[in-house]
Parts: sequence; C-alpha cells; structure tokens
Amino acid sequence: MDIALFSPSSLFPDDDDESSNDAGTLDTLQSYEERKHQFPGMELVIREFSFHQLNANLLWPGTFAFAEWLVQNSSWIQGHRCIELGSGTGSLAIFLRKSFDLDITTSDYDDQEIEENIAYNCRVNGITPALPHVKHTWGDSFPISDPDWDLVIASDILLYVKQYPNLIKTLSYLLKRNYSKTTSLSAIGNDGAPMAKPMFLMSWRRRIGKEDELLFFNGCENAGLEVKHLGSRVYCIKSMD
Repeated sequence: MDIALFSPSSLFPDDDDESSNDAGTLDTLQSYEERKHQFPGMELVIREFSFHQLNANLLWPGTFAFAEWLVQNSSWIQGHRCIELGSGTGSLAIFLRKSFDLDITTSDYDDQEIEENIAYNCRVNGITPALPHVKHTWGDSFPISDPDWDLVIASDILLYVKQYPNLIKTLSYLLKRNYSKTTSLSAIGNDGAPMAKPMFLMSWRRRIGKEDELLFFNGCENAGLEVKHLGSRVYCIKSMD
C-alpha cells in the first residue's frame, strides 16, 4: 500500500504563490513513457507522463485495487452510465469499458494534454473512437448543464486536502442534480421503475493523516451527502435528500 511521505495540503499552491509561474517552462519539457500494466484478466499498454504538474502522470495503487474490487462486485457498475473523476491516464475507464462494455466518460482537470493522452491510451488499447471526456476543474461550473450519469467513480483522489471543498462542490452537483431528475419521465427505467439515487464509488488506498481524511468525509456529510464504507477502503457516497 502506497504511503504519502509529505503533507498533502502542501501540494496545491495558494492562489498567490508565484511558483506557479514556472508551469509554462515545465510544459515545454513534457515527455512520455509507455508501460504494460496487468489488470484483472488483461494487460493494458498505458502511456504515462514522465511528469505532469497536475499529477495526472502515473497509475496509482488504488487504480489496481479498485479494478479488482469492481470485478468482484460487478453488480455495482453493470448497467450504469458512469463518469470517472480524476481519470489521469484513463486506464481504469479503459479497463471497465473492455471488461464490462461500461458506458463510461472520463474526466479530469481542464487540461488539453490530459485529454489527448487519455485518447491516445484508448486508441492503443483498441477503443475507437476514444471514450467521451469532460474537462472540468473541481469547484468550477460544470460544463454540462443537464448531466444524466447515475454512477460517479474515482480512485485515489483525496491527496489534495486544499481541494476538498471544490471536490465536494462538484460531487454535490452531480449527485443531487441527477437525483432531482428521478421525478421526470427521463428518469424512468425500461421496467417502468424510477431510477435509483445516483452514487459515488471511491477507492482510497493512499495513506494520509486521519484528520485529513475526516476533513473530506465530514465535509461530505455537512454538504448533505451520506458516506458508507463498503470494505476494502471502498466508499459509497449518496445524497441524503
């Protein structure tokens, strides 16, 4: 299990941090490396950034642990329309499409390089056209005004403590707005029953201080979201409404 050897809250600079001015220089040094990764039942070739300032560069342990959990608990995802937050390289979404033919959309920080790299990884693993992608910075206005995903997933996205309020804002929009549609005709399933309340499934494997973890979980509850631990450090979060 991977261990964070630093304070997660220090990773995102303050808005007035002048060090962010170096970002343009870093972009010019961008390079990649393709690696083969073993997922349950298949091998994927994933191109990873040698470095990316938004930490979308490498596969983290939670990706593989979550893939294993989802294979063993496939009823949680089958038949759903899904969006993944913090997709990074897109590897988990690619695995889920190939394994379950899951209707899944990738999403990450509003950055063109991340989107292009996910599209590249889709192509080299036989997914054409590439998975739909949404560029979205947590906390900003969501670019889709009428989202209809009923499942949101993510793995290892709690490293940046300063971003918890923004992440919770985005989750609240996706979970609560979707749920309001259960009263409309578009939310009636093929069997005539209302759609279930949308949910967020999250695998969290990286170790940070428990006080920092509680900031996220308590923040969710304060925002009207219910948190349930499903075991194996997988959590289900839904609207309390």
